[in-house]
Amino acid sequence: MSEPQVNINTEKLPQHIAVIMDGNGRWAKQHGRPRIFGHKNGVKAVREITEAAAEIGIKYLTLYAFSTENWNRPRLEVTALMVLLVETVKNELKTLNKNGIRLNAIGDISMLPEKTYKTLKQGIEDTKDNTRMTLTLALNYSAKWEILEATKSISEKVAHGTLKSEDITQEVFHSHLATHHMPDPELLIRTSGENRVSNFLLWQIAYTEFYFTDILWPDFTKADFHKALADYQGRERRFGKTTEQLNPK
Repeated sequence: MSEPQVNINTEKLPQHIAVIMDGNGRWAKQHGRPRIFGHKNGVKAVREITEAAAEIGIKYLTLYAFSTENWNRPRLEVTALMVLLVETVKNELKTLNKNGIRLNAIGDISMLPEKTYKTLKQGIEDTKDNTRMTLTLALNYSAKWEILEATKSISEKVAHGTLKSEDITQEVFHSHLATHHMPDPELLIRTSGENRVSNFLLWQIAYTEFYFTDILWPDFTKADFHKALADYQGRERRFGKTTEQLNPK
C-alpha cells in the first residue's frame, strides 16, 4: 500500500468525495487522436483514483461518468462510450473485489443500452458484499432529474395519505434521493479547468468544498488526488457558524 505524497491527516478524511471527470476529449485532441482515445485513457485515471481513495480510507467515491446531456454528443462517441463502459466493468471486476470495493450506480440507468445495463447490474450484484468503499458511477444522471423524481415520489405519498405535507423535512427529502444511502460529499473535485458543477448532485453539494484543477482527467494522478485532499484539510468548514464558535477558548 503506497504512502500519500503529501501530508494528509488520515483522522480527518472526508467520508464522501465526488469527482467530475472532465477533459478526456481535449486530452485526445492534444495528442492528435479521436475523442474515444481520451475516454479510454481516462479509465486509467479512474482505476488509479479509485484505488487511491480506497487505500487512504475514503468510504464513498462518486464519479460523474455520463450525464443526461451527454446523449447529445456525436452518436459514434456515445456508442463507443457505452462499449467502453461494458469492457471496463468486466475488466475491473476482479480488482474491485480484491480491494473490497462495492460498485453502485445512480441515474436513470434503465435507459442505457441493454448490454450496458445488464453488465452494470451484474457488476453491482457481484460486488454487493464488499464493505471497504462504495464506488458510485453517475450514469445517465442529472441532478434536476433526481430532484424531480424525488418530488414526484413524495407527492404520490402525500396524495395517497401515507405522508403529510407538514412532515416533509430535509431528511425526508434526502431519503428519496438516489444518494439516500450515503452521506453528502464533503469534497467535489473537477478537472480540466472548468469551474462549474454541471447539473451534478445539486441538492447534496450545499455545503461541499470545491476543488478545481486545470489538469485534464487522463493526467490526474494519485499525487494530484492527495493534493486535493490536503487542500481540503486546510480549509475551515463552518456550516454557517463563526470560527470562534467552532474553536471556543
